[in-house]
Parts: sequence; C-alpha cells; structure tokens
Amino acid sequence: MRSFSQFLASKDKLFCGWCFLIFGFVFFVGLFYAAIISKLLPPSDNALLSAIQNDRYYCFLVPLTLPILVVAVYFHWLSMKFFKHA
Repeated sequence: MRSFSQFLASKDKLFCGWCFLIFGFVFFVGLFYAAIISKLLPPSDNALLSAIQNDRYYCFLVPLTLPILVVAVYFHWLSMKFFKHA
C-alpha cells in the first residue's frame, strides 16, 4: 500500500514530466517556425514576424550544429572507452 506522500510525489513527477514535454514541444515548434516556415510565408506587416523572417541566423543554426554534435558524441564515446579500459 502506497502512502499519501508517495502518491503526491508521483503526481509531482508526472506533472513535471508533462511540463518538460510541453516546453520542449513549444520550443521545437518555435524554432521550426523561425528556421523554416517563416522563410516560406509572404512578408508580414508585424515587426516581430518580419524580424524573424529576415533573420539569417536560425536557418543555419541546426545544419551547422549537426557536425559539431557528431564530433561531441564521438569524443564522449571515446572518453567512456578510455575510462572503461583504464
């Protein structure tokens, strides 16, 4: 039998997990809009949307980050091998 405090702790973890999922989804949609979708839409009269459409940083951010990610994963794997066999 679970106690009431364990039940509340599991509810808190569930709520925190859903918050992380929702935050990640909103962040992904926002970055996807800024990097890809905004470039395909016609020019906007809104100053914020126009600034996002004319920005050239985020459309190059993800493609240029992927090679660095591959190198970082390789070095992580290599360091784990050195640690394991030291």
